[in-house]
Amino acid sequence: MKKNLFLVITFLTCVFACHSLHAEEVTFTADAPNAVVMGETFRLSYTVNTHDVKGFRVGDIVDFDVLSGPNSSTSMRSSSINGVRTTVKTITYTCILRPKQEGTFTIPSATIVAEGERMVSQEVTVKVLPPDQQNSSAPQLGSQGKSAGSSQLGQIGDDDLFIVATVNKKKVYEQEAILLTYKIYTTVNLTNVSGKMPDLKGFHTQEVAMPKGNREFQLEHYKGRNYRTIVWSQYVLFPQQSGRLEIPSITFEGTIAQRVQNYDPFEAFFNGGSSYVNVQKEIRTPKILVDVSQLPSVKPASYYGGVGDFSISSAISTDELKENEAVTLKLVISGTGNMKLIKTPEVKFPADFEVYDPKVDNKFVLKAGGLSGDKVIEYLAIPRHGGDYIIPPIEFSYFDVKSGTYKTLSTPEYALKVARGDGSSGSMPVNYVSKEELRLLGQDIRYINLGEPKYHVRGRCFYGTMGYWLWYLVPFVALVFVVVAYRKQAVANANIARMRTRKAGKVATRRLKVVKSKMQQHDKAGFYDELLKALWGYLGDKLSMPVSELSKENIAAKLIECQVPEELIDECISLISSCEFARYAPSLSDDADGKVYDKAAVLMNRLENVIKR
Repeated sequence: MKKNLFLVITFLTCVFACHSLHAEEVTFTADAPNAVVMGETFRLSYTVNTHDVKGFRVGDIVDFDVLSGPNSSTSMRSSSINGVRTTVKTITYTCILRPKQEGTFTIPSATIVAEGERMVSQEVTVKVLPPDQQNSSAPQLGSQGKSAGSSQLGQIGDDDLFIVATVNKKKVYEQEAILLTYKIYTTVNLTNVSGKMPDLKGFHTQEVAMPKGNREFQLEHYKGRNYRTIVWSQYVLFPQQSGRLEIPSITFEGTIAQRVQNYDPFEAFFNGGSSYVNVQKEIRTPKILVDVSQLPSVKPASYYGGVGDFSISSAISTDELKENEAVTLKLVISGTGNMKLIKTPEVKFPADFEVYDPKVDNKFVLKAGGLSGDKVIEYLAIPRHGGDYIIPPIEFSYFDVKSGTYKTLSTPEYALKVARGDGSSGSMPVNYVSKEELRLLGQDIRYINLGEPKYHVRGRCFYGTMGYWLWYLVPFVALVFVVVAYRKQAVANANIARMRTRKAGKVATRRLKVVKSKMQQHDKAGFYDELLKALWGYLGDKLSMPVSELSKENIAAKLIECQVPEELIDECISLISSCEFARYAPSLSDDADGKVYDKAAVLMNRLENVIKR
């Protein structure tokens, strides 16, 4: 019996293992660069994650010369998770292509029979860019967007590295969304970019979250040259006033790794005849002017500040209830625009209703056209008397930027039948999502007793006893003690700057715990965001500097006054610059987040030991 049980278990284990080997869904995908340069070669690859294949066929490629392929290669990858072993086998078919002409072309799908089933890959679109038409001596970019050479040391021109600031529209109405984009163009080996977004006067600004993880440069033809480009940051702006508003220019600092020739034979032997040095370049974006038109002065009475494109809907929890029971009216404003700045519409409940503050739930996300989604508003009211009531329609007016006019939307009216209660209001079922405690009127007023009051003497008189006088003496002594302790604490806290400096280390330690939690969650953007807050907050507290004066230049000057070693100052400024770049642009360095965290912790500890204030 035991032997048979063992065989059954073994058989089931083998079946489960075989199933795990093939549990992954079979996929067949195509991959090629988004853009290539005319005359350059590139790879077109097709990958299928199984070895059981046959009948691979590539579609008719007419816009490109096929120089080689398709050539196949196989690979195998195994992993074990919780004792379950998984093996992934892949076959890759590669073709080497060269474009015949400039333009945008589509490579048709390929087909294959995988594990007995016919599969079709997706089509691939490739944009063929013209070669550089000017500055032929400048470094050229290959088909993969890599620099084919490097500029001479210190001779990086303004057309080799720059940042373009653009807006999707320059003539708008007040509160109309504007998308501001900063895009990097480079032909050199850019390793770092640092810069700070200034305060935009006259705008309500919200930053668009960029994709997490390392982002790749794209190849783009711009003003006769081919550049590696990437979007550095994007912001959605809502102008708060009319007139000509200015988006000021920003100064960035770029770090470029340039190759230099080694003339020392010893260096040339070990470094291949060349090495790299970092060169700094200042990049300045031009200012942008936006013409903002004023909204028409004659506004509907039901206008609550909405600008964009909206729709509304409503629903009521019940139309038949008893007095002192609650009714909930839900209003949903949907669309795209300045959702965050819309005021809560007013609902005209009957006079006999007790109305509570509405609950607002914002369910929208930031997009290029503004905030898109739903604004859910719940109104809670309680009828105090029976009868038939009407809740009139809710009107909502907004400014439509497409037509340049105000539009008014309306909900249906609701008829309520409120029945009289049975007189027992000891408890009232209220289904309201805000979970507020509601007062009940059934127990607010008691009947007045009109009978003659009767008084009884109980025990001896309390007046004049020791307990009576202690009731006066004890609070007085306690008050004196509190006043003395408060004055001592006030004197200790009088020097705010000294206390802020003294507690800078403890505050930084708490902030670093938040940074470490972001790192453990693999939230790269949140990690660098919290790390920057910790660094700026520690330096501001330690050096007694207000937030408005915090900048790398002021920090460096203050550290010099505190006699901090120059190498420690350089390390501090470099760490801040690296974190700013990793926050707003893909990091091109190989340093792990853990090393950056350790470096920040060590830096704060060293500053804590050096600065004695």
